[in-house]
Amino acid sequence: MGGRLVVWGSEQRDRRGATGRPAATSPHELAAVAQRLFLEVGFEETSIDDIARAAGIGRRTFFRYFGSKADVLFVESPTELAGLRRGLAAADPDEPCRAVVTRAVLAALHHPPQDREWALQRAQLVLGVPALAAHTAVVFSQWCRAVTEYARTRSCEDPYYAEALGHAVVAAAVAAHAHWIAHPETELADALRGMLGLLLPAESPGR
Repeated sequence: MGGRLVVWGSEQRDRRGATGRPAATSPHELAAVAQRLFLEVGFEETSIDDIARAAGIGRRTFFRYFGSKADVLFVESPTELAGLRRGLAAADPDEPCRAVVTRAVLAALHHPPQDREWALQRAQLVLGVPALAAHTAVVFSQWCRAVTEYARTRSCEDPYYAEALGHAVVAAAVAAHAHWIAHPETELADALRGMLGLLLPAESPGR
């Protein structure tokens, strides 16, 4: 996660938010507070001041870490993308693309048990709030590009395979998260395995 927040002045003296919770002390914790507000009150109805107040921090502290309230929902996106790329880069060149990509996606989107609620809430908001579409499109494009570029490094006779694989990963991730939202008693990893198995294209000749 991000570094610990250093809070000065009145914030240093009073480390509890308006809700009585301890003040948020990392970007991830601040994002969790914001997500709860978005779900309880509504994304459009929640202001940055509302988030800062609930988190027990000042407005200026919020802007040290995020440029907008939408950004808080994507606090882990750079780490997840880096994990995906790392998993793809570390793969055995003789291993089938489908297996490599499936393992890399599962690893990149794995979160510890204590972050399960946060991850589910993020999915509900990212897939359910139209105002987040532009941010979401950027993340999806980055994932698609990472997988496509990896697939192009593999020998392949089909010029469409790499792009199909990249777009299929995004489609599978969206479908898996939608299933998880509808069935929160299930596990995201199981949904990801199922959707990737159904949506990733068959191995192309020469792979």
